[in-house]
Parts: sequence; structure tokens; C-alpha cells
Amino acid sequence: MSDDVGAAQYTAAEQQAVRADFAAGRPPHCPRDGAAMTLRSIGGGSFGLGYARKREWLLCPQCKRSVIFDSRRGTRT
Repeated sequence: MSDDVGAAQYTAAEQQAVRADFAAGRPPHCPRDGAAMTLRSIGGGSFGLGYARKREWLLCPQCKRSVIFDSRRGTRT
């Protein structure tokens, strides 16, 4: 994967920076254009099966890129 700033997805380093800002309680901003990112919380899994997850989806309103991660683990999966 290249670090091309025109790529359709954030690089791994950009995703980590956004997650770090969110985890630290700072408002996350898009690493490409600086826009404040919109937060959408996503629930999932089946009740009673032990694998329900709470995920956070951060979207940039300008460039339309996004980052999704498991809020407890701070990872994509």
C-alpha cells in the first residue's frame, strides 16, 4: 500500500492518528483536509451470544473517507 495522499482510503498511520485522538478525548479531524469528523456509533452482534460489539465510525464530511473501529479494543476488528 502506498502513502499516496490521493488514495481512496486513509493509510494505516492516518487511521491510527484518528483513533488516538478519539481515545484521548480530543475531537478527531481528518488527516487529509483537517475537517472535523462526524461520529456514528454502531452496535452489533446478537444479544446473549457474547460477541456484541460497540463500534465507532468516524466520517469526514468533506473528502468522504472514514475510519471504523471497535471502541473497546481501539482496532478495526
